[in-house]
Amino acid sequence: MFSSSVAAADKNLIQTLYHTEFLYNQPEEEDIFTLDGEVGVLNATGNTNAVTFKAAITSEHETRHWNNNYNAEMLYKQIEVENNGVTEDQVSAQRFYGAAQFDYKLDTPGRRTFMYLDYENDQFNGYDYRATFASGWSQRVWNTDESMFRYSVGPGYGFVSAEDDTVTNVNNGFILRASSEYQYQWYTGSRFRQFVSAEAGPDNIKTRSETSLAANLFDSLAMKLSFAVSYETQPLQNVEGLNTETSLTVVYRFF
Repeated sequence: MFSSSVAAADKNLIQTLYHTEFLYNQPEEEDIFTLDGEVGVLNATGNTNAVTFKAAITSEHETRHWNNNYNAEMLYKQIEVENNGVTEDQVSAQRFYGAAQFDYKLDTPGRRTFMYLDYENDQFNGYDYRATFASGWSQRVWNTDESMFRYSVGPGYGFVSAEDDTVTNVNNGFILRASSEYQYQWYTGSRFRQFVSAEAGPDNIKTRSETSLAANLFDSLAMKLSFAVSYETQPLQNVEGLNTETSLTVVYRFF
């Protein structure tokens, strides 16, 4: 009894010192709403003149019957190039991506059904836009003070539109979508996240992996280092199938 009380007191002291919010082990009936905003700007001068801007918003809303996750991000990069002796600015990356997943909780704790939607507009992947709708089975396998793991899998439909009207191997069609997410949080408030998703269609398989580590600076402000990899088995002509993105951003938790 004495040792348990001491351990509980130590844990409360650590949480108080580091302003840590342990939300992983909250009852599923309790309403939770979080909103994180992140921004990163890189301005390089000298031998290479370039400006890179990244912004993102992530939110989670959990109620008695629903667990909803929202994400939106924007990436913009501009470099300075020399063309026939004339120096001019050139956009080398411009992308917007938004996604939302709605999980409906079943009677068995952790088990759910889901509906997922996303939209992508990338000026350099050969598409006017790409969008996905999917639904199926979702489960939060475990949910403790330190870590959480969940996955979802189900059929869906992909909507695509190529910039070049002469491209004939791009079609809307049915897909199978699967995703998994693992999170770990230290007592200091630092957080690790690993997310993996795959969308398999008759003509193309699209995968994405996001690895991030966020360290608290103070209160609701954190520094986040992330690495993202996306891969397609059948990209459009003259477009790379493998893309990577490394970013260092500042994250602010509004709620």
